[in-house]
Amino acid sequence: MSLVQQPVGIIHTPYQQKFAIPRQPGLVNSAVGIIQFLPQFSDPNMLRDIEQFSHLWLIFQFHQTTEQGWSPLVRPPRLGGNKKTGVFATRSPFRPNNMGLSVVEFVKVVYQQGKLALHVRGMDLLDGTPILDIKPYVPYADALHAAKGGFAHSPPELMSVNFSALAKQQILHFSTQYPELQTLITEVLAQDPRPAYRTDSELDRVYAMSLYNLNIQWRVIDGCCQVQDIQKSA
Repeated sequence: MSLVQQPVGIIHTPYQQKFAIPRQPGLVNSAVGIIQFLPQFSDPNMLRDIEQFSHLWLIFQFHQTTEQGWSPLVRPPRLGGNKKTGVFATRSPFRPNNMGLSVVEFVKVVYQQGKLALHVRGMDLLDGTPILDIKPYVPYADALHAAKGGFAHSPPELMSVNFSALAKQQILHFSTQYPELQTLITEVLAQDPRPAYRTDSELDRVYAMSLYNLNIQWRVIDGCCQVQDIQKSA
């Protein structure tokens, strides 16, 4: 038996690469995404009354991992990247059916010139991710306060983030186009997006990530992320 899933839309987010995407939704609240519905699903009646719900479930496809296949055992970052766990006991993107589930905050619906868009906040999705379905988040049923979280029982510890004098000037330069840029960078880096498994040779490494059309470079100095340079991507 085979099933064919058709995306209802594509989400556009600040995250241009897998590296530095938050490992869970809701950790970077300043990240705003826009779901652009495909023409055959651009009927605003599909979203009637959705504003009654503060949060939504997004069912999506890990579209960039499909060709890489999957494994029954994976290495979760929360376990340091060196312990194997069953794929169905994790949220790894390398899955048999490469489908994901994320809860996001509803922002607004926009319908202009026959095009339908849904704005959301706090997603952990790569730019261009296909959205397969959208469902309302129902607090009394979806928030189970007695549930156990296994190895992910609590949020990760946050790192402090500061900006060099040059980076501050660059943020000011881009502030018209990206008014929440400093908050976004801070919230992303506070999650410590570095690989879970690191060697001593990487202690002085300069890291880079892409947000929007910007390349952000930073280092970790004495346990603090220091943003050093922000440039438009080539």
